[in-house]
Amino acid sequence: MPVRKANAVWEGGLKDGHGTVKLGSGAFEGRYSFGSRFEEAGGTNPEELIGAAHAGCFSMALSAGLGRAGLTPTRVATTAKVHLEKVGEGFKITRIELDNESSVPGIDEAAFQEAARKAKEGCPVSQALGGVEITLNARLV
Repeated sequence: MPVRKANAVWEGGLKDGHGTVKLGSGAFEGRYSFGSRFEEAGGTNPEELIGAAHAGCFSMALSAGLGRAGLTPTRVATTAKVHLEKVGEGFKITRIELDNESSVPGIDEAAFQEAARKAKEGCPVSQALGGVEITLNARLV
């Protein structure tokens, strides 16, 4: 299996500095700063990138599980809300809310919910984030 990589460069102090993150594939490169992480300034941040990774991983895991059951989804759309909060002296990702809408011909609600639950538990990003509360709201549309 391939090993994926990304890199980050930070220049300057925490509040007045800035950085860039870049995916090894070259598919994304973006700026980040104190303002983009802890305020509402433009740019990306580590939590947003974790959210994108988690939403993508869950969507693929759900599609794979449905495929193993002989079903082909028309669409699997997932949003991940990553909560960064002050805990004690520092900051911590306290929870991630996965919100999913899927269109899957030929499946009933119970089977869909079971497939979504298994995808949440089985996707590699969920497993890597095992110390974080992960909630799931999955809707069949």
